[in-house]
Amino acid sequence: MINYSYFPFELIRYNNYKTMAPLIYRLHDRQAFRHERVMRDRTNPLDIYGDRELIERFRFSRVELLELINELSPQLQHVTDRNGPLSPTLQVLISLRFYASGSFQNTFADMVNVSRSTACRAIQRVSLALQSRAQIHGRLPTQEEATLSKDKFRRDSGIPGIFGCIDGTHVRIEAPSKNEYLFVNRKGFHSINVQVVCDANMKLIDVVARWYGSAHDARILRESALAQMCEEGRLSGIMLGDSGYPLKKYLMTPVMVPRTEQERQFNYVHSRTRSIIERCIGVLKRRFHCLHSEIRMAPERVCTIVCAAAVLHNICTDKRVPLPAEDLGLVEAEVEHIREQVAEEDVAARLIRSNIIRLISL
Repeated sequence: MINYSYFPFELIRYNNYKTMAPLIYRLHDRQAFRHERVMRDRTNPLDIYGDRELIERFRFSRVELLELINELSPQLQHVTDRNGPLSPTLQVLISLRFYASGSFQNTFADMVNVSRSTACRAIQRVSLALQSRAQIHGRLPTQEEATLSKDKFRRDSGIPGIFGCIDGTHVRIEAPSKNEYLFVNRKGFHSINVQVVCDANMKLIDVVARWYGSAHDARILRESALAQMCEEGRLSGIMLGDSGYPLKKYLMTPVMVPRTEQERQFNYVHSRTRSIIERCIGVLKRRFHCLHSEIRMAPERVCTIVCAAAVLHNICTDKRVPLPAEDLGLVEAEVEHIREQVAEEDVAARLIRSNIIRLISL
């Protein structure tokens, strides 16, 4: 029985049944056939995969995954369960799958039955949560840690006082809508230029991911907190960098035009030792392939993802999580073939480099 008291006032004026009949049917049809909300059945991959499959898909085994989920849960847990929000577990797994595969968000979202927009929000939440853990998993070394790294570098190279190696790497992005020209690097594609420093164990101790692709590596270092700490003496030791950086008291670069056998020997040792940062970047991009392919997001969000991947890399390094077997043979050191040399050299730094050259030639 239809209650005609709910009809709009205009319907009362119609006395013609043929005119009212379609309107009555339309209103009755709208009331009787409302679409009910369907809650999707979301599959938890932890219930169906073993450790090998988990490492292949998410870069962590079950134990490390559960530890990571527990660490991030306070920042990912929704206040209420209204509208069926994603659990912290699924948020982390969706994000890890995106980092590992580099494919767009809906690839894994289809598997766990969530929409693309939901997957995108989950990736952003997890990336921000990981970025906030950078001071725990990606900080500069303590005095004890720096001493251990210096000792290992000296055993491998003979050069004393090295606490890290520095380099820059480009993360490809799609052309942004604002200031597009600033993001075109010297190789001709749009990117974020990321400064990376690693220790003797290929652990990232400093990552700067906020500069557009056209920014020079030397400028990124000059305006970084790391350079300021070294200039003020709050961080002792030296770094090794390529010819794209200026020679500083805290940064040793190769001799641009070696004239003696000792200088050529120094360049060889310098290149061999500094190759650890190139291998580190290669492992980082192979483990988290999203950094190797084009990330189709706004530059600000790409920077957050880069920091999140760096934190995850350090967690994998600390816990000795292996690369998937299929990726072990594919890791290549990222070598910059096109490099602008920087002629700026510090006089005191040249004396330090000369002393190092004499030391390793003994």
